[in-house]
Amino acid sequence: MINRLTFDLKATSGDARAGIIHTDHGDIETPIFMPVGTAGTVKAVHQFELRKDIGAQIILGNTYHLYLRPGCDLLRQAGGLHQFNGWDRPLLTDSGGFQVFSLAENRKIKEEGCTFRSHIDGSKHLFTPENVMEIQRIIGADIIMAFDECAPGDSDHRYAQRSMELTHRWLDRCIKRFGETEPLYGHHQALFPIVQGCQYEDLRKISAEYIASKDPEGCAIGGLAVGEPTDVMYRMIEVVNSILPKDRPRYLMGVGTPQNILEAIERGVDMFDCVMPTRNGRNGLLFTAEGTINIKNKKWESCFEPINPMSAAEADRVYTLAYLHHLIRAEEILGLQICSIHNLRFYLWLVGEARRHILAGDFPAWKNGMIQKLGRRL
Repeated sequence: MINRLTFDLKATSGDARAGIIHTDHGDIETPIFMPVGTAGTVKAVHQFELRKDIGAQIILGNTYHLYLRPGCDLLRQAGGLHQFNGWDRPLLTDSGGFQVFSLAENRKIKEEGCTFRSHIDGSKHLFTPENVMEIQRIIGADIIMAFDECAPGDSDHRYAQRSMELTHRWLDRCIKRFGETEPLYGHHQALFPIVQGCQYEDLRKISAEYIASKDPEGCAIGGLAVGEPTDVMYRMIEVVNSILPKDRPRYLMGVGTPQNILEAIERGVDMFDCVMPTRNGRNGLLFTAEGTINIKNKKWESCFEPINPMSAAEADRVYTLAYLHHLIRAEEILGLQICSIHNLRFYLWLVGEARRHILAGDFPAWKNGMIQKLGRRL
């Protein structure tokens, strides 16, 4: 068991970084995209496919959903989420803060924490910085998040400042409780604080400085991609990353499109997660290196070309766009599975190519060419 998560920075190209995160469940090559397994599963995808076909190095689980179902008692009996879902590589859990605070009509924020009602059965619950640390100990992820308030993207400066200050006080309580507890399953867990501050540069600077002062094993950037213009999001990333420690991994939470990811990599982000590849896949949208495909469109009805002739995955060579069009139009489950796997594989391919070009030293030029293609509709 390692005593601390470590990050080896291997190369830079401008501000873009290629590195390796070392955890007890294996190494993670960055930049990396983490498929979202909200309730202990990446929707419509087997763990075998995540490992072999997609090449996922780390997946994400959600504390809010796992706490409600299957619940902490069962997860502890199982030996944690790794044992429960059969995933033997690194896991990350978010704190549940975003989900709790999105329940605007069913939650109440206080200094103690946040009371909320379950979206499943309406039962009342309380999340505090202390019990969120305890819940994430039980889930057993390699990387866990501090409990924070994710303020609405359109918050005024006064509310955003109060929210950020509350997040900082909660962080101190998280760190204290984290230090009072031990991992339950014999592997190290790393606690990442979360930078907040909405779209206000002065608040983002204050929050990044506060997080950096805690000597964290890694840092997360929250509260972006929540409706603000993309140029504002990119500016906030630049502000934050100019302050966060350069020898620790940086995780941009909940972002985003392929273009967002490349722009954030160029600004020094290492880790990403987003439901977009699977959610859009289940709705028939495919991401490719040449642009996006809406497989529901009639133009694909008689297109007998393979989904991706250059793919190393047999399924993408065997299945045609016409067949996938038929599956999605017929609402067959296999169509959802194929689209989800394809999109996740594309996201992992994209960050893998970004890494390759960072190591080669030509990332900016490659990225600029890719950005022009990614926005096209095919």
